[in-house]
Amino acid sequence: MDKPDKLNLKQWAVEDRPREKMRQKGASALTNAELLAILIHTGNTEDSVVALTQKVMASCRNSLSELGKLSVGELCSFKGIGEAKAITILAACELGRRRREEEPLRKPVIRTSRDIYDWFYPMMSDMQVEECHVLFLNQAAKVLDSMRVSLGGLTGASVDVRCILRETFLQRATAIALCHNHPSGNLIPSRADDELTQSVMRACRAVDIQLIDHVIFTDGGYYSYADKGRL
Repeated sequence: MDKPDKLNLKQWAVEDRPREKMRQKGASALTNAELLAILIHTGNTEDSVVALTQKVMASCRNSLSELGKLSVGELCSFKGIGEAKAITILAACELGRRRREEEPLRKPVIRTSRDIYDWFYPMMSDMQVEECHVLFLNQAAKVLDSMRVSLGGLTGASVDVRCILRETFLQRATAIALCHNHPSGNLIPSRADDELTQSVMRACRAVDIQLIDHVIFTDGGYYSYADKGRL
């Protein structure tokens, strides 16, 4: 009887391919062997990449801890795993070990305009042109991320409110804060600053996002719309 052809990874149902499965269902839905398959990409002439990684994991009793103890030579004993793949597997195991040992990063909590100023000071203190940044916060007022949304000249920077909202949704933030610098050192908001604040505030209210502040930044201090009761 002829041996059935080995099923190529590309011939599998989309939901069974490790990368597609991870994209659709998340990393937790994958087995250890499927996660390894994503790392090494290809199998051998007899085994698909998942079949190969299943053999590797079976040799370790499906223990990632035991997998990390294997040597490059021991991994290379499996047909289809060369030195490059073996090192990739062991590097991933080492990253996992270091992650377990690492202290979780504490996300700063934003309570005041000063907190916003202190967050942006390291990245904005020496800027010679005007930039606008957004700080994304969760329901507990903890920082999720921040990003620059515009880069301008000495006297202004154009901001796309749609871009701000898009990034807010991607971050799954429930609140945001704006911050932009005045290279001139003048802390008095311009008419354009007022219009931007109102535009962002209206857009946020329409989608149940809170604009907690708009801070104007200079090396010598800051101006807060929230502190002035203008939000």
